[in-house]
Amino acid sequence: MGAAADNAAPRQGEAERGAGRAPAPEVREVKVVVVDEPPPAVARLQAQRPLAPLQVTTQAAPTPMTVASGGVDQPPPAANYQPAMRTPPPPLASLNSRVYTNQISLCLFLVHLAAAGLAVGFFVYRAVKDIVQHPRSRNARREESLLRQWLPPVEGAVALSIVLAFAWQKAVRAWPRAMVRVILWSGFGVTLAVGALLMCFSMPATVGLGVAMVVFSIGTGLYACWVTRRVGFTARVFEKAVQPVDKFRGLNGPAYLMVAAGFVWISVWCVAVIGAVNFRFPGLTILALVVSLAWTAEVMRNVANLTASRVIALYYLRGMQSSVQFSFQRALSYNLGSACLGSLFVPTIEALRILARGLNLLEGEDEFMFSCAHCCLNVMNAVFEYGNSWAFVHIAAYGRGFVQASRSTWLQFERLPGMAALADADITSSVCFLTGVTSGALCVALAGSWTFVTHRHYTATVSLMAFYVGYLMTRIGMALPQACVGCYFVCYAENPTSRLFDKTIPDRLSKMQEGQEALAPTPRFPHQHVGAA
Repeated sequence: MGAAADNAAPRQGEAERGAGRAPAPEVREVKVVVVDEPPPAVARLQAQRPLAPLQVTTQAAPTPMTVASGGVDQPPPAANYQPAMRTPPPPLASLNSRVYTNQISLCLFLVHLAAAGLAVGFFVYRAVKDIVQHPRSRNARREESLLRQWLPPVEGAVALSIVLAFAWQKAVRAWPRAMVRVILWSGFGVTLAVGALLMCFSMPATVGLGVAMVVFSIGTGLYACWVTRRVGFTARVFEKAVQPVDKFRGLNGPAYLMVAAGFVWISVWCVAVIGAVNFRFPGLTILALVVSLAWTAEVMRNVANLTASRVIALYYLRGMQSSVQFSFQRALSYNLGSACLGSLFVPTIEALRILARGLNLLEGEDEFMFSCAHCCLNVMNAVFEYGNSWAFVHIAAYGRGFVQASRSTWLQFERLPGMAALADADITSSVCFLTGVTSGALCVALAGSWTFVTHRHYTATVSLMAFYVGYLMTRIGMALPQACVGCYFVCYAENPTSRLFDKTIPDRLSKMQEGQEALAPTPRFPHQHVGAA
């Protein structure tokens, strides 16, 4: 009321001063009564559900009023407001590394290749010289006999292996679902039939080879029965993995070149073996030539593998259409050292791992004989993480060394739940291995029968050589499908959300986690518990 009186006093003074003018309007006083107590209904509601007291915080800046709402935009104080900082994404790995990987291995392979070339040239020259200059000598007659009777069947086996290699590859790309089962069981059937054929020749050496092939065929049949539950998944992976091949023209070119180079090298190498027969220590000399050929052929296969792996991996990881020629040049230059090191250690590590698993199968009550089975298997599994065939994908894509690439790929598998077990249970390498074994057995059937009809005393050596070269040439031709499957696994582990992958691997992983599709465990012989007397 005091405020109302103060407001009325000046208005009365103004009215007196404005006498003679229009009378001032009558001022009405309006009283507003504020009731502190809420209505009864609201009071009951507040009693039932009391509200928490308001809390005022000064941690964040208030939202300023906009001009459209009648306010003035005022920036918050700089002392209290700090904008959120976004963490930049990690940089992508370089795809054009120009560093020569595993240079020591590269130098060793080049020195070995030069020494092997000199040795092969020397032995070829020696054989030709004996035949031309001393045709009636004992060594010349023996070498001429080998050239006429031993070399043609082996060369025929090499030619057959080339046809079989690309026939297998074409069949896998055309009918991937059916070919996995065909390869598994053809390895069993063909080796069994060829082993029986060699035993029918009724010579001690051929009977020994035949028994070995029959035993191997039995093992192959047991393996095919063991991995029956994995065949369907492997067939689906083959089907999806080889689909990008049609997008790149000439992707098979490096494999063709490597097979052609292998044919030339093996042809000259066979003549060198004939010349080494009459050299000092012929057994050790021929063994050294055999080991040299195995390393060289494996390097050729991995060069084709690296070329295809780079093209397919860049398609999955970056969506790029990489040049096949450029990838082939990188495989022959910057990545050749890793190919040499991997060619030397991957077959050795995998063979020792299979041996360790075999010892683990025989684990029983004899602690003295098999006490180191678990130890050997654990050691080989640890070594496998630092040297495996999955490494060729990262070698080709990122230019890493063999050990670094092996470790990085396996760490990617371990980060994704269940992926390491799925990759470890993959039978793609076994399928490709059995294609080489089947082709080698067919080459034995051709060369062994040929030699048995013409000069039967060479049947065993020709059969053994035909199997060896047939296996090597087929593995070179099958490098492309194996590279595609490797890229499919590794690139999925690196980028599982890519739209280029379907639900093949995720469905398998989910079934493994739910226990619906558990991987077949390693079979063991049951322990025999003897009760107390």
